[in-house]
Amino acid sequence: MNFKTLKITQKPPNSPICHLNLNNPTLKNALNSDFFIEFPKALTSLDQNPNVRIIILSGNGDHFCSGIDIKTLSSITGTTSLDRGRAGELLRRQIKGLQSAITAIEQCRKPVVVAIHGACIGGGIDLVSACDMRYCSEDAFFSVKEVDLGLTADLGTLQRLPRIVGYGNAVELALTGRRVSGGEAKEIGLVSRVFKSKKELNDGVRAIAEGMAAKSPMAIIGTKEVLLRSRDMSVDQGLDYVATWNSSMLLSDDLTESIMAQMQKRKPVFAKL
Repeated sequence: MNFKTLKITQKPPNSPICHLNLNNPTLKNALNSDFFIEFPKALTSLDQNPNVRIIILSGNGDHFCSGIDIKTLSSITGTTSLDRGRAGELLRRQIKGLQSAITAIEQCRKPVVVAIHGACIGGGIDLVSACDMRYCSEDAFFSVKEVDLGLTADLGTLQRLPRIVGYGNAVELALTGRRVSGGEAKEIGLVSRVFKSKKELNDGVRAIAEGMAAKSPMAIIGTKEVLLRSRDMSVDQGLDYVATWNSSMLLSDDLTESIMAQMQKRKPVFAKL
């Protein structure tokens, strides 16, 4: 598929790992209106591709993402001839549409692993906080910048970030808008690991993705689904949900293949999704 703001690569063509790149480097990969249309479409196409097991999200150019494009923001919040009630209802629908584009990461069955370099600001934090695993290079820096623009972050950061870095850290970052280095991001749990350079980041994340891609795809998608669902459940509810999930999904051939491969001391071979 051809996109204006994204680039999809799969090397070799049938590789289980697919790279999804933000591809608007002249604007530091700012998220414009085209992105919010294209991004969920790209994720859906990768989710439905039986050859894809892991998605690596990254940015082309010097920065991962500089946030929402100012022109796009202005077009949404611009004046309208509608009355106040209708204008508010329209704005709410527009915001919900942008939110859906970010939530598409969680709705994708395949894990989305993000490799962050350079700036990750505003809407970039919305993106990475929805991803399943986060890694960055030493030059990466992060900022929940909306407060400096007179906005309340509304695309998921305030809902997802506290679950990742803890409520206290999230409050401090969201209210100050201050810059966080890659090292501090690791300390507070925003990323799992910091690599010295962009090349080491890309190579390291690729190696991690290859390790996951070699595992049972049924186990991988099940683990993502149960983790996301259990996030909003009590322990008892989460246990009941995973029991229901496994009562169906354990009937796949992946469990048998895993056991046989271990007994025969070989690598397992799993069917495509």
